[in-house]
Amino acid sequence: MKFQNYIGGKWVDGASGAIYHSVNPANEEIVGEVAQAEVADVDSAVEAASAAFHSWRLTPAPRRGEILYRAGQVLKDRKEELAQLLTREMGKVIAEARGDAQEAIDMAFYMGGEGRRLLGYTAPVEMPNKFGMAVREPIGVCAIITPWNFPIAVPSWKIFPALVAGNTIVYKPSPETPILGIEFVRVFEDAGLPPGVINVITAPSVEVGQALVRHPKVRVISFTGSTKTGTAIAAEAGKFGKKVALEMGGKNAITVLDDANFDLAVEAILWSAFGTTGQRCTACSRLIVQKGIAPKLKEALTERTRVLRLGDGLLPSTDVGPLINRPALDKVHKYAGIGQAEGARLLIGGKIHSATGRGFFYEPTLFDNVTANMRIAQEEIFGPMLSIIEVASLEEAVEVNNNCNYGLSSSIFTENVNAAFRAMRDLSTGIVYINHGTTGAEIQFPFGGTRGTGNGHRDAGQAGLEVFTEWKSIYVDYSGRLQRAQIDTDAILGNAN
Repeated sequence: MKFQNYIGGKWVDGASGAIYHSVNPANEEIVGEVAQAEVADVDSAVEAASAAFHSWRLTPAPRRGEILYRAGQVLKDRKEELAQLLTREMGKVIAEARGDAQEAIDMAFYMGGEGRRLLGYTAPVEMPNKFGMAVREPIGVCAIITPWNFPIAVPSWKIFPALVAGNTIVYKPSPETPILGIEFVRVFEDAGLPPGVINVITAPSVEVGQALVRHPKVRVISFTGSTKTGTAIAAEAGKFGKKVALEMGGKNAITVLDDANFDLAVEAILWSAFGTTGQRCTACSRLIVQKGIAPKLKEALTERTRVLRLGDGLLPSTDVGPLINRPALDKVHKYAGIGQAEGARLLIGGKIHSATGRGFFYEPTLFDNVTANMRIAQEEIFGPMLSIIEVASLEEAVEVNNNCNYGLSSSIFTENVNAAFRAMRDLSTGIVYINHGTTGAEIQFPFGGTRGTGNGHRDAGQAGLEVFTEWKSIYVDYSGRLQRAQIDTDAILGNAN
């Protein structure tokens, strides 16, 4: 089956007529043929979005919100269909795929409600017979560039707030999961979104993404993906004064203190490290363990990791699905060699899993005797590999946690309320969990991180609107005379000489 780009309300092939294939990472079978966009298609999509902006901006926000509600209902009706496609195209187990789709449903209804809020504010002003307020305004054409690991949830964090705020969109999904991106946009078409308000272009070439970033009519760029690509986008967009929101890498850590709920910690570590095959920006890649509990915890994790079942995510027996592609598989395996060369001890895993002869499977891997500055403890691997670092105290654990170029998510397991509150204060990441793993987020709270994880913006929650709106301050002087704020203040107070 062939899937096309969506530009100006029409499904079209790319300018060259070329196609590329989306491949199932579990068995390397072709999921579908996808029309390949070219640079000329970027121009067409941006022009369509630019032309649609004026009327969409003037559509009352409550009406925009109602379309988002309809999109949420369409997503709800198609949840299982989309989840099945997601597992086939990206590889995550079906239960996780359903969660991915559910997050988009939740975001649709949450941001739909913003159509009747989009809060600005009023404040007292300095002069009599004068009124002041601040309101949000849409910015214009937004480029939405998203990754393959959450091909419905992450786009929903960006597209729904952009739309309800009155912007128009050119959306570029990952070339690894283009069909999910296309089907997500089809939801908006079926929900009644006017032509041109959202457009989708799919392409594996770097040039298409660069053209989108550089286009003079694109005013906002919201990107989730690798740190290398994100910083390159920021450097390029900065030349043109564009607004850029980046959500990039992570090297997240779970800390387990001696007084932790042991069984709960084991379950959470396994889920955080090996859920989504470790292919989450919030995945736990470092386990910081207080020395007293370390031997017992390492033994339990090794035994539990040993029985995890690898396979096609559509099979109910599967615990861990495939990596996304061959380069990802090779990268993870390379880091297994790096860890051993650095002196870390391999407890389990460290091998490409080739039982079926097809697909990109890697054995869940545990490393012991890891020090905080080893490459496997500092660099993002994005696969099922967990490094165990032993510490003597909470203070040392916090130091190790924060001594990292990334700052997305952190977690601590402790039954001591004082330790928990110190961790909440001192862990310098955008997300902090107490007695839970590092993965998972709810759409009503900001999502993003510190240091190399991002550039200060956030997805989701009220903070998600900041990326896609500008503030306008409005003053209404109904005094009938010229009043000069600050200059005339003394006179008003009766303090003039």
